[in-house]
Amino acid sequence: MTIPAQNKIDVVQFLGKSKVIPVIDVRSPSEYLTGHIPGAKNIPLFDDDERRKVGIAYNDEGRLKAILTGLDMIGNKMSSKLKAALSVASDQRLLVYCWRGGMRSETMAWLFSLGSIKTEILDGGYKSYRNHILEDLKKKRKIIVLGGMTGSSKTHILHKIRNAGHQIIDLEALANHKGSAFGSLGQPQQPSSEHFANLLFSELQSVNNDLPVWIEDESRNIGSVFMPDDFYKNIQAAPAVILMLDAEKRIPRLIDEYASFPADQLQGSVIKVSKRLGRENTKKVLESISSGDFREAVRIMLTYYDKTYRFSLHKRNDKNIIYIESDTDNIDQNTFKVLEASNKISW
Repeated sequence: MTIPAQNKIDVVQFLGKSKVIPVIDVRSPSEYLTGHIPGAKNIPLFDDDERRKVGIAYNDEGRLKAILTGLDMIGNKMSSKLKAALSVASDQRLLVYCWRGGMRSETMAWLFSLGSIKTEILDGGYKSYRNHILEDLKKKRKIIVLGGMTGSSKTHILHKIRNAGHQIIDLEALANHKGSAFGSLGQPQQPSSEHFANLLFSELQSVNNDLPVWIEDESRNIGSVFMPDDFYKNIQAAPAVILMLDAEKRIPRLIDEYASFPADQLQGSVIKVSKRLGRENTKKVLESISSGDFREAVRIMLTYYDKTYRFSLHKRNDKNIIYIESDTDNIDQNTFKVLEASNKISW
């Protein structure tokens, strides 16, 4: 069961066509969940248990036994898989990929052809896609980093910058996390680091590389998600505009953002950084949350976060940093100051 070579296309062609043709990932659900091409629908040839059994058959008795085992499993499911494909296909066309662009893709392409669906396969499969995007994420790009102490409303300012007509990538939105120990509160489940890279690559495809793109200053990890090494190094080397705002100006916004969460969730977040916060400070913050004194809890936490952020700034090249002192927490005013300062950056 071999699909003609002309029905296999390279990753650049595949991604180009994916803008108008639906993409089907035929790997198992757990493979898909770990990472997939953004926008792809999962119509698996095998579920996770079936894939495991086929793998055992292949290792123990060879390729033919694996094929027969697989056919026994999917025989009575072929109709439902074809119906699923028909419901997704656009103008009777689909793009399909598996791990390496081999048997699973070819089997499903043959099945879809029975429904008169023209199917093209990603040559080299998801593996070739991953190699492609990781190489792309190594590229030097025109990046401006928006920095500032916790509570400076950087994410709000970032979106104001976009509204002003500039390019941005919201890394925290891609990671489903706000970056601090409290960053998971109210957020959906985080993607894997693998899928985060897929999402990041997808976002960058809409960026004009001749113009700078704004990115919020982040640690190497955003919650449980780790940025690709080379992309993070490029962020660290990029020029940065750092908004310096007094803690007293930042406290009210942080109270508004987090005080509505249950006390036990807030306290659980404090425990995550208790070793770095110190026993005495941890105790004070937990007690302040219990008593509803959120101002005191935030004040103590900011002492820790501000010290940590100042330390991280020392890792940057001072020549690439523009500091902005602001005496207001007004987002519109601070956005104007940030954009005005960025005009000093030369490329």
